[in-house]
Amino acid sequence: MRKIIIALIYLSPFLLSCNAQKNSSVVAEINPFKYTSSKKVIAENGAVVSAHPLASKVGVVILKMGGNAVDAAIATQLALAVVYPAAGNIGGGGFLVGRLSNGELISIDYREKAPGAATRDMYIDETGKARTDLSQNGHLAGGVPGTVSGLFTSHQYAKLPFSKLIQPAIDLAEKGFAITSGEARAFNSIQESLKKYNSVMPAFVKQTPWKEGDTLIQTDLANTLKRIQKNGAAGFYEGETANLIVAEMKRGNGIISLGDLKNYKAKPRTPQTFNYKGYKIVGMGMPSSGGLLMAQMMKMIEGRGIDKMGFHSVQAVQLMTEVQRRAYADRAEYMGDADHYNVPVEMLASDKYLKERMKSYKNDKATPSTEIKPRIDIDSESEETTHLSVIDKEGNAISVTTTLNGGYGSKTVIGGAGFFLNNEMDDFSIKPGVPNMFGAVGGDANAIKPGKRMLSSMTPTLVLKDDKPFIVVGTPGGTTIPTQVFETLVNILDFNMSTEDAVYKPKFHHQWLPDRLDVERGFPQAVKEALQKMGYTIYERGSIGRTEIIKVLPNGKFEAVADNRGEDAAEGY
Repeated sequence: MRKIIIALIYLSPFLLSCNAQKNSSVVAEINPFKYTSSKKVIAENGAVVSAHPLASKVGVVILKMGGNAVDAAIATQLALAVVYPAAGNIGGGGFLVGRLSNGELISIDYREKAPGAATRDMYIDETGKARTDLSQNGHLAGGVPGTVSGLFTSHQYAKLPFSKLIQPAIDLAEKGFAITSGEARAFNSIQESLKKYNSVMPAFVKQTPWKEGDTLIQTDLANTLKRIQKNGAAGFYEGETANLIVAEMKRGNGIISLGDLKNYKAKPRTPQTFNYKGYKIVGMGMPSSGGLLMAQMMKMIEGRGIDKMGFHSVQAVQLMTEVQRRAYADRAEYMGDADHYNVPVEMLASDKYLKERMKSYKNDKATPSTEIKPRIDIDSESEETTHLSVIDKEGNAISVTTTLNGGYGSKTVIGGAGFFLNNEMDDFSIKPGVPNMFGAVGGDANAIKPGKRMLSSMTPTLVLKDDKPFIVVGTPGGTTIPTQVFETLVNILDFNMSTEDAVYKPKFHHQWLPDRLDVERGFPQAVKEALQKMGYTIYERGSIGRTEIIKVLPNGKFEAVADNRGEDAAEGY
């Protein structure tokens, strides 16, 4: 026995090394210093679409290792926290909508929460002025992060050990990866903010400008991920990482406490489902407004012959604009965290209510937003959210949208832990009538309250055909998220467009207030002029959203398409 024990002692380092090499094989197969990106793939066994090529590749390798779509979604999110720090995160939150191989529909809410010390008027100074600078940047802007709890809550549906799913992210953080040109530009643009809002200078601060191909190594983040690997969710919400978060709060007058972290739990929710022309649409319920907005908008156009109007016809764009206007007016009045506010979901999605809502609709002129009664629009995310779509051959389909809110969240990196803290507190209504960082104002439904989740626009969505996965879709884009998913689905289900055209063609957006129609550059000039004659104010802007979509083809193969508006990538096998 003594000889066996001695032998094991000598063999232990070797065995640990073998195990580490086995877990590291994911990144070894990818080569994070020389990689390519694909906008479209057709695959037989599984596919992943996300905001970064390395994250999508990690997800597909996990599928090849025997993982299912949930495994791949978890590993992809963790990789994004390393390679796409503008929105990928462990310091933020998100939503998951899924259809499992047994037909079960699931949704998981890991939206951030207001800390226990938060108060309704915490961003209003003694003169009555709203301090949006404090709700948007720095330590006080952060809500209690939900992502890590969400990943572990999701893991009950996975097949592989969590330790294996997090290892690629650890390797990418510890050994580094080559940054893209877009990341280099983004890092350079936030250097002053990083120096202003950080008490400990993070890995993203550099004396000379970042450039494409530079290696980013994140040792502190790697160590944080290792604590999660070793101790599970407690490796984030308790112990050393929690202590680092609270220490950072004290250095910068933040209010997230050890109790806030320890008590955070992701919540399973009932998916928001509805039928549309023979398809079953599955979305996220409160505190995400996306699922309900989708139900309202699609039901309001149903039965009005939009399929005969044609893509980008004046009639179709005008109808879709008016249903967007009405749905977003309801968002302002009624929608919030249903755990803290009575949201009349059934009424808002009912055929009777929506028929009444469309009584004021006229197909030849704009309905002024002043005539659509609910009060004011409420807060929205920034456009620095991120989405990933995953599917496998077993019939699992997973749609996840996750965010820090603004690009790089609060611009504050937790000292010694290496990750950005969100600035989701700005998604609450900090004072009635005061715009947030994206021009949206709010009311009672979205007021700050300890433990409350701020309302979201995130819209992870599935479309089922004959109760089997047909489309997995979602996008970043703040308040534009629901309208972009809406338009992408109408493009495919009603206009029979190719998947690429459904995503790539110029989009538009109306959110009730401000009373204007936003259109992407490249939107047809003749349509803009016709709408202006109807009374619409047209605002031309840059890219709207970055839609990630997977469609199941008639032969059972998966067509995965990544948006061409960013560095997003589709992978499959």
